[in-house]
Amino acid sequence: MDKTLGYLRETLSNYTDEHSEGRHLYKKLVEGAYTSEGSFVRDLNQKEINFLNHILPKEINYAKEEQDEKRAYELNEVYELLF
Repeated sequence: MDKTLGYLRETLSNYTDEHSEGRHLYKKLVEGAYTSEGSFVRDLNQKEINFLNHILPKEINYAKEEQDEKRAYELNEVYELLF
């Protein structure tokens, strides 16, 4: 799994308890044989895209507040592919 997907997996793990869509996406990411964020994003349906569109801006901003520029950059890579 590439670095970007690793950051996304870690982020999604925070949404597995209270969000069924988060659990679903986490499982999809862990069980899938995705070689890049592009291959993962191409395999998403509209509901999954909407969920990521909802959580990623908050997670990117949180990473910036924590001065974790690498994490913010990697999550932003996924976010940009959603459009």
